[in-house]
Amino acid sequence: MPRPAPTGAIALDDGSVFWGEGHGGVGVAAGELCFNTAITGYQEILTDPSYAEQIVLFTFPHIGNVGANEEDLESSSVEAERAARGAVFRASPTPPANWRSVDHLGGWLQRRNIIGLSGVDTRALTRRIRELGMPKAAIAHDPSGAIDAAALIDTARNWVGLENADLAANVTAGQTFSHEDGLWEIATSFARPDSSRFHVVVIDFGVKKNILRNLAQVGARASVVPASTSADEILALKPDGVVLSNGPGDPAATAKHAGPHIKTLVDAGIPILGICLGHQMLALTLGAKTKKMPQGHHGANHPVKDLSTGKVEIVSMNHGFTVDAATLPAGVEESHRSLFDGTNSGLAVAGKPIISVQHHPEASPGPQDSFYIFQRFADLMDEYRKA
Repeated sequence: MPRPAPTGAIALDDGSVFWGEGHGGVGVAAGELCFNTAITGYQEILTDPSYAEQIVLFTFPHIGNVGANEEDLESSSVEAERAARGAVFRASPTPPANWRSVDHLGGWLQRRNIIGLSGVDTRALTRRIRELGMPKAAIAHDPSGAIDAAALIDTARNWVGLENADLAANVTAGQTFSHEDGLWEIATSFARPDSSRFHVVVIDFGVKKNILRNLAQVGARASVVPASTSADEILALKPDGVVLSNGPGDPAATAKHAGPHIKTLVDAGIPILGICLGHQMLALTLGAKTKKMPQGHHGANHPVKDLSTGKVEIVSMNHGFTVDAATLPAGVEESHRSLFDGTNSGLAVAGKPIISVQHHPEASPGPQDSFYIFQRFADLMDEYRKA
């Protein structure tokens, strides 16, 4: 039986083209191609605003078998719904078989205008990224099969890339909103905790919903403010702590406008928790430097060591830039370290209630080894209130 004509393709900036079956959104999208090694949570991955302007290659071959629903979404605002540009799978999404499923992955991708591609050699693409770094890429889906390979290669080559890109401005919420729901539970879905002990301001650079849920779980009511909010406006809300959220793009580009406000918050002595992009911008504000990674860290199976306790935890990661630990100034201590490649995965500031992590302690859908970070932040806020 002859193989069906391809209806999808992905082209890399080196001129190579991979053909397959298109799914979801129709058209062409460009972005940075990265691979993700998680075996669960494809909905959470594809709706994580940190993946803005990226195409996600899943190394796990069977994606889509648990379908899709409206609860497992990580974007927190309308502006952040445009996260990943595309998704690449080894096998075509199968009909869902899960009690929580309300939709087929293909239909879900179509409604979110995410271009999907299956039937390609994902091992070869993964090996290419491991050896040569994350390429510029363009992904296409045309049900008629009318895909111009040469034009697709040109689109990949002409895409501007992530370096010097302030993408947080594209995914931050347009206005302040509140959040009080806690973590998902099988009996109650997203239950609201009985009471809130703290008021936290979350600066939204592309915040994931599960960060807000974890804050609620440790007794913190969150006021989520746009990335452009000034330090004076934040302090006027009289928070017990401030969270610098995750987000996409080059931290050095976003820090050009956010850095002065972060510095004011640092100088104010208020408890601060930085996560992913927020961690990187905090490091930049304190005097360290960041750099682009060849492959980045994308997956849910990364070992990280908490240097303060000696504990090794398995964490979720999603970042293409890293803090250069060698540039940390005096008084800024490395608190966590990746055991894959030794890169920095956290910091703490001596004498100040400030902590941050490069990985995603909120996980969603897992692992949950790093949930303690939120309690550590709550303890800092508790001490701050007593002082």
